[in-house]
Amino acid sequence: MKTFKLLVLCVLSAFIVGCGTTSTVPITGRKQTLMVSDGEVLSLSTQQYQEFMKTAKTSSNATNTAMVKRVGQKLASAVTSYLNANGMSADVQNFAWEFNLVQDASVNAWCMPGGKIVVYEGLLPVTQDEASLAIVLGHEIAHAVARHSAEQLSTQMRQEYIMQLGTTVAGAIGMGEKTQSIVQTAAALNFNFGNLKYSRDHESEADYMGLIFAAMAGYDPQVAISFWQRMASASTNQQSEFFSDHPSDETRIKNITAWMPEALKYYKGGGTTTTATTKATTKSTSTTPSTTKTLHISTKKK
Repeated sequence: MKTFKLLVLCVLSAFIVGCGTTSTVPITGRKQTLMVSDGEVLSLSTQQYQEFMKTAKTSSNATNTAMVKRVGQKLASAVTSYLNANGMSADVQNFAWEFNLVQDASVNAWCMPGGKIVVYEGLLPVTQDEASLAIVLGHEIAHAVARHSAEQLSTQMRQEYIMQLGTTVAGAIGMGEKTQSIVQTAAALNFNFGNLKYSRDHESEADYMGLIFAAMAGYDPQVAISFWQRMASASTNQQSEFFSDHPSDETRIKNITAWMPEALKYYKGGGTTTTATTKATTKSTSTTPSTTKTLHISTKKK
């Protein structure tokens, strides 16, 4: 009977790992299996976004605010056209694009599922021009288009189910409490390190897709290299990439350089302007909502 129960639990575990809805990430063609629907993710993200905007202070700089919205809308239009032209019109209805510049000296930007994007004023002195800002916004838009938040939520759900099943299996085979605790701790550590790699992969995918989106919108993708070089110069983070949820600046620059020939195929080279930005000095106590995907490029990375 114990062997039968164990077999049933193993089969159930395999079912849980494999269940979900399979979809394809635009541009990259990568397959993903999601255990949460677009509606569920959008409902949660909309609520968190509204809560954030209640406390955030929007920028008082009309020129920079207009620039963020202008660049964002050009990218959103290019992405919408791409999705419609490639049989993904149903995905377009998931996005209600909105771009906001807020008073915060952090060097960062983030995106909510559904297309709610926030840029902090502290990012603009590093981007320096519209084309570099397009690289950042393209990256943020890519997180939304690739459903990265839903994918990571799905991964967390599977891991929780597996941990629960593991506890049940351990009890079924008579494993002692101390041994169970050791096994659970080891499993949790394994999941944590695996999730870091998983997150880095998502960041790299967003870098690639964002580069393509910027090029589609008419911005020179080659500025991405100098942008990340500026970020590398400004960064004080010495943490090993292995222990980080984001690729190192060096890895990003190397990858972007390798992707550049492909990105340039999408670049039409017209219509972009360079607008200088002023250094932001206003600070706020705002926090990044938990379901966002962030570029996470502050000079003091988490």
